[in-house]
Amino acid sequence: MDELKGLVFRLCAAPGTPGNENAAAKAAGKELSKYAKAHVDKMGNVIAKMGKLGAEKHILLDAHLDQIGLIVTNIDKHGFLRVDRTGGVDRRVLPGSPVTIYGKEVLTGVVCCTPPHLSDGSEDKLVSVDKMAVDAGLSKAEAEKLVRPGDRILLHAAPKSLLGTRVTAPGLDDRAGVAVLIRCAQLLAGCELNCEVTVLLSSREEVGGQGAVTGAYSVNPTHAVIVDVSFAEQPNVLPEKCGKLGGGPMIGVAPILNRSMIDGMIETAKKNHIPYKLDVMGGSTGTNSDEIAITRKGVKAELISIPLRYMHTPVEVIDLKDVEHTARLIAEYIKGVE
Repeated sequence: MDELKGLVFRLCAAPGTPGNENAAAKAAGKELSKYAKAHVDKMGNVIAKMGKLGAEKHILLDAHLDQIGLIVTNIDKHGFLRVDRTGGVDRRVLPGSPVTIYGKEVLTGVVCCTPPHLSDGSEDKLVSVDKMAVDAGLSKAEAEKLVRPGDRILLHAAPKSLLGTRVTAPGLDDRAGVAVLIRCAQLLAGCELNCEVTVLLSSREEVGGQGAVTGAYSVNPTHAVIVDVSFAEQPNVLPEKCGKLGGGPMIGVAPILNRSMIDGMIETAKKNHIPYKLDVMGGSTGTNSDEIAITRKGVKAELISIPLRYMHTPVEVIDLKDVEHTARLIAEYIKGVE
């Protein structure tokens, strides 16, 4: 697990907000290139091919590179940075949080908050992110030399080990999924496969999935397995809506997902003694599955999710056993393709 933890930590340490995934793509591409030749396309997707090129069955494996964050919209007269969200950042955790600003230099700042002693109670109601500000300790003139509108900001938190095989880090949505596909590529390296496999580490999922749309169109697969995160059990959340940390991958069941692939994943999990839980959705999945499945003439798609706590915060939590189980499930499924 130490090797897998190192991989996850290296991926999470690289910044990559939607449309600005360069560092994340470089880090992920370096890891993936150990097992397959990888390149970056015009949309910032990392793409690599494995298996039997030109085979009748062509399986796309997708996980998204980008993470939620903030974008600088303006610098006010006092030097405070005005911001908006890029992706669905949880605004409840923003006030008083330390942040990293990626301008001409990498700067540290804090999200402004009103002291409770000076609050009349109205501050208890959270304002929208576009009304928040970041204090970088700079005057307006100083700030304008180092920061410009469009620069990105991430909540500051370093990846940390928890007890056992659990870890916490910002960006585990979906660097955990990226780690799954890199580990899957490692498991498949050197195997004789009966299908072509394309790994797509896609950009911009948090703002609409544009990287997956263009990547899947370009690759033109017959089948796809999308790896993302879903909710893990935690206080005040209904357990039937969640997976369990350490309980294995969540096999998606939804109208957009292919029934034969769902059954195949369940059969593969049982055959290889991999723990799992069904993740049943009555509508769309809210992941790249929704876009990839309707690419060109249609793609048979399945979603596999990693249980994760505290989604879209800087303290997301996963269990590394779930990363390993998910990688093994997908690798064994691909090995079984006839």
